[in-house]
Amino acid sequence: MVDAVAGGVFPGAVLLAARGGAVACHRAYGVTDLGTGRRVTVDTVFDLASLTKPLATAPALMRLMAEDRLAPDTPLAQLLPDFEGGPAARVTVDQLLRHTSGLPAWEPYFEHLRQMPIAERWPWLKHRLSRTPLEAPPGSQTVYSDLNFMILGWMVEAVAGLRLDRFVAQRIYQPVEIAPLFFIETALPAPRAAYAATERCPWRGLLRGRVHDDNCYALGGVCGHAGLFGTAAAVHRLLTVLLAAYLDEGAGGEFSPRWVRAFFDAPSDGRRPLGFDRPSGPTPACGSRFSRRTVGHLGFTGVSFWMDLDHGHLVILLTNRVHPTRRNESIRAFRPRLHDAVVEGLEADISLV
Repeated sequence: MVDAVAGGVFPGAVLLAARGGAVACHRAYGVTDLGTGRRVTVDTVFDLASLTKPLATAPALMRLMAEDRLAPDTPLAQLLPDFEGGPAARVTVDQLLRHTSGLPAWEPYFEHLRQMPIAERWPWLKHRLSRTPLEAPPGSQTVYSDLNFMILGWMVEAVAGLRLDRFVAQRIYQPVEIAPLFFIETALPAPRAAYAATERCPWRGLLRGRVHDDNCYALGGVCGHAGLFGTAAAVHRLLTVLLAAYLDEGAGGEFSPRWVRAFFDAPSDGRRPLGFDRPSGPTPACGSRFSRRTVGHLGFTGVSFWMDLDHGHLVILLTNRVHPTRRNESIRAFRPRLHDAVVEGLEADISLV
């Protein structure tokens, strides 16, 4: 981690590693931004980017499924009438969560949205999403897509009657005292916290306490695919609650073991777990020492977590690698090396708290 800061992989980071619920390492490295040189601490709040998908949207859907308010095989048009008669009408919740919907990977919606009055932005996007042509038949191939989780965040609001940020705060985070994990509305002042800066954006300036994702920012800061902020300790708390539910150990009582298992257990045909990712490719981001029964996710700002369901290893890496520019991709080669070293330390019972 020290070498990564010195070598420009990222300006700053927090690393948290645990095994069997016991934290072995929770340390801060580098600076929150290169301009001030302020040091990162373990309480620094990071933009969690696409970790929003498994840490907010997926748990919200777990809860709604446990309450029998929707099911994985429910088609979109049944939950969101805007999709009736559209290309994605028969796409299911399962296909959205596994990224097998056939929808495109990404669209630069923000280029149009930021020219519009804020009140017109979500209605415009909902119409666009409901009429977006599919690029492949549903279920036929896996293409990681932000559009899937934009729709799922909209779905949570439609089914629960609460916007995603309020639903996860009231029904998931607060009952088990998980903090700080929160969304920041674009139009409101950011909550008081020490934030890691992200990119120096050409149309927004230096981003600190403002969501980095362009589309999420233009939509007001609360989306199913991005927008969540938090600390490594808060991410660890949520994941340990989910793991306890998966193992049916009681401490995960806010979650249904049945539905946590449904989300964590990946199918044998190579598809992704529901709402999460799995190690893949010749050089997985989590390195070579995690078992096949591992769930996790990456985020564009340089954040990630990986949790080994067989051995109880959990590694959370929060960085601001996009500061000051997203063109820095050195973290790709760094992640596997780091995770191999961490797991080696965990298995040797080395404590670095």
